[in-house]
Amino acid sequence: MNEFSLYWRYVKIHVNSQLQYKSWPMEILFILFIVLTDPLDAMLMLDRFGSVGGYSASQIMLVYALAVISYGVSCMVARGFDYFPRMLRGGEFDRVLLRPRSLVLQTAAQANFQYHRLCRVIGMGFVAAACLRAQGVAPSARVIGILLCGVLGGALIYQGLFMLFASFAVFTLNIEHLSDAIIFGGILQTAKTPPGALPEWMRVTFTYIFPSFLFCYYPAAAACGWGESVWMGFMAIPAGVAFFGLSLALWGRAVLRYKSTGS
Repeated sequence: MNEFSLYWRYVKIHVNSQLQYKSWPMEILFILFIVLTDPLDAMLMLDRFGSVGGYSASQIMLVYALAVISYGVSCMVARGFDYFPRMLRGGEFDRVLLRPRSLVLQTAAQANFQYHRLCRVIGMGFVAAACLRAQGVAPSARVIGILLCGVLGGALIYQGLFMLFASFAVFTLNIEHLSDAIIFGGILQTAKTPPGALPEWMRVTFTYIFPSFLFCYYPAAAACGWGESVWMGFMAIPAGVAFFGLSLALWGRAVLRYKSTGS
């Protein structure tokens, strides 16, 4: 069995085990409700003031939708790195090290593949489609291609963040609160704010250090014609590959210094 077959076997086991609970349809509806009502604060603000920094509600919501879709894709594919600190504290990573399989694959598939993560992708997909329609942008191959580049690049960047936090967890064992603060309190909240309305240091931070604008704002701007360079809309892929590669290298170096936590 090759690595990808083993990965999908993990996924199938996780999904089938979760579907044994009869409440799974209600869980999906509840998560979908949370996803669709999460940007309610920004919508109420836009309804009161009309626009923020010259950007309309449909423009801001399109940027936010791309950020959430990218996060949802990353969570579905390799959620295990987000749970890596728990694996360390419970001694599960010790058992992973004994198996003659890729550490990256085993860690990525170790946590439950939660089917309700699809709610983020599907729910915000409808939001993105509604935003494009509100701006009069036809869903052409060019537009869809640019947005898909943003989503794929964003998923790589989010996964790179998970791996980066996992690297720190080797030395600290507990870093979940920091990762939640950066992702939910930083990247996803910043996606609701146009770059022009942010201070210079925040624009630099979320463009070059945690490059969230490269996979949510610039693809949306390039697809809808907001005055940004079209090439910036495709920068999410190389930025995502570079960020993921750097994080993977750091995680590999951290694992070499891992000392058993017991079981």
